[in-house]
Amino acid sequence: MKSRSLPLGNVAIALAALLLTACGGAGGPPEFPPPEVNVAVVEQSEVTEWDSFSGHIEAIETVDLRPRVTGYLDSVHFTEGGLVSKGDLLFQIDDREYRAAADSARADQARAATRLELARTEVARSEKLAAIKAVSAEELEQRRGEVQQALADLTAAKARVRQAQLNVEFSRIEAPISGRIGAAMIKPGNLVQAGQSMLTTLVSVDPVYVAFEGDEQVYLRYQELAREGLRPSSRDQRNPVKVGLSNDEGYPLNGEMVFVDNQLDPRTGSIRARALLANPDGRLTPGLFARVKLLGTGGYQAKLIHERAVLTDQDRKYVYVVNADNQAMRKDVTLGAQVDGLRVVESGLELGDRVVVNGTRKIFYPGAPVNPVQVPMNDPEFVAAAPVATGETAP
Repeated sequence: MKSRSLPLGNVAIALAALLLTACGGAGGPPEFPPPEVNVAVVEQSEVTEWDSFSGHIEAIETVDLRPRVTGYLDSVHFTEGGLVSKGDLLFQIDDREYRAAADSARADQARAATRLELARTEVARSEKLAAIKAVSAEELEQRRGEVQQALADLTAAKARVRQAQLNVEFSRIEAPISGRIGAAMIKPGNLVQAGQSMLTTLVSVDPVYVAFEGDEQVYLRYQELAREGLRPSSRDQRNPVKVGLSNDEGYPLNGEMVFVDNQLDPRTGSIRARALLANPDGRLTPGLFARVKLLGTGGYQAKLIHERAVLTDQDRKYVYVVNADNQAMRKDVTLGAQVDGLRVVESGLELGDRVVVNGTRKIFYPGAPVNPVQVPMNDPEFVAAAPVATGETAP
């Protein structure tokens, strides 16, 4: 059988027919439904601005333990890295030499007391003899001087007893505060020098400080707000702070300001501040990095939109607002501070505007028709549950 080839004119007609069929017939290009976008209504809410800083955890009390007497370390009475209470015995220095010195001092005190008693007896006897002219005035004065000398010797002997007893007490090194203790830097059997040898460190645990620094501009702004009555000074009131560690989601810890330094560091242009945090479980270890949020302004009414709604055109910020005809219209906006994932809108939007918060990529030009689905402003990816069909039972 021989194959037939179609004329070129017929081929062109056939291709045109196929294209018309693929495009829905001769009625023109197909009409696609408007794209679905999530919109949220602009509402006014009371907001409080917070300023962010970087800081670190500090112990309120830190003690470097050094001996107050020289001697050989006899024993260690704590678990390294553990918790200790104020007054707990930590180190014991061999105190036999100091106890012997204390016994000797008490003996000297007894001798001095005896000499004083004897001198007083001699004065009493000399006064009786002087009354009958049996003792000269010079001898009487000498006896009285011996009483004063003996009294001074007794006072000095008592002081030596107290000093010797202190040395005995100082051989027992007790915890001056409650907290967590470090490693024992000197082991038993080694000689420790009074005021020099570092034995260990001790830090308080609960509460703790979070220390941070603010720059000069922040400090000046806080001063201006305080003068205008819009925000109390942290020197006069314990303003709230929020704190999060490096592995925390958000800022789960709450504290309050307790200190602002009296001057800025001219080398860094910053001022040091501290906040107080409760630490009942000991989670906040001194030295940890901390993210800090400090109350920036008092509460005020503001319009808020989600960050996802904001687009950038060179140096301008804008959003798409869906009008009554379900058209996406561009509006330039002026934005303010960030508050809990939302942005304050200073100008450009009105209350009740429906802002596109998800699906802006589907809008190719201002005035494009869209199919708006209303969602909460703080949840742009919210998906509404599908309606239950007639005759079906919801799960």
